[in-house]
Amino acid sequence: MCPLIKSTYGYHVRKTNPFLEMADLIVAETTCDGKKKMYELLGQTRPTYVLELPQKPNDPDAAGHWRRELVKLQAQLEKRFGVTITEEKLRGAIELMNRERRLRRELAALMQSDNPPLTGRQLLDFKSSISGIEADLQQYQKAIEIFKARLVGVVGAAGAAASQPVRVLLTGVPLVHGVERVLEIIESHGGLVVCQENCTGIKPILEDVECNGDPIQALADKYFKIPCSVMTGTTRRQENLLYLSRLYRAQCIIELTWQACLTYDVESYHIKKLSEEQLGLPYLQIETDYSPSDSARIATRIEALFESIRSQPCFRKTCPSCKP
Repeated sequence: MCPLIKSTYGYHVRKTNPFLEMADLIVAETTCDGKKKMYELLGQTRPTYVLELPQKPNDPDAAGHWRRELVKLQAQLEKRFGVTITEEKLRGAIELMNRERRLRRELAALMQSDNPPLTGRQLLDFKSSISGIEADLQQYQKAIEIFKARLVGVVGAAGAAASQPVRVLLTGVPLVHGVERVLEIIESHGGLVVCQENCTGIKPILEDVECNGDPIQALADKYFKIPCSVMTGTTRRQENLLYLSRLYRAQCIIELTWQACLTYDVESYHIKKLSEEQLGLPYLQIETDYSPSDSARIATRIEALFESIRSQPCFRKTCPSCKP
């Protein structure tokens, strides 16, 4: 089992996660076999409902199946909590979450500049523990204003390329709270994570949910398009990486994989090929767990990667201002 699954189940056994302890219902998803079996165990003592995510997104029946899963979830919520989920309420929730996505995208877009006014670690901290909280949305807006002011203050102050951090696109598994260690190692050894293409980063906020038409269909369309590594026969993740690496002018791609996370581990073959052959960028895969025991080894590998990038004539002369 990967450390994310073991950690989640550990919270369950020890009753130390407030979200699990407060939950009236856990809505789970079939994003890997390990999670599916863990949900079986959770379901023995906690109310759990599992959404079946289509595994073959290009199958003609996949999108329809996913919509039906959301319809069944709606019926389950209405029955369990004695409420009626109307189209009006769904549209209100969609507008609220679209507002949050837009604010998070605007904050993340600041990392596209030559001298971003915040670090990737700081950006990660702006992900809310609970979505759609008005106080959090107001803080997003304040943060955007503050960091934009700092951005104006550093225009034209790029400095020597040799002193600039290496611009990193970080992909792979989610960076859940408490295991931000690899990101911190990257940024404390000469790198700057300008883009986090993962489920705790920009991947789920790239697109909004359509506000017009059938709200259930709009929700199904939006979440069906998110390129989960459990899916087979899809190139959406590669397409996102091509787009994001150019938009954020990444100088390398680092992929984080948890030990025993087979879907991301196998898919790393395609990401390495895309990085080196299509983008011409150095690629590094880091496989680890939540323990800090291998931090020194990871730091050595990252330092070697950055040294090789800094030795390239392109970096010394023009990067990071040049655009691929």
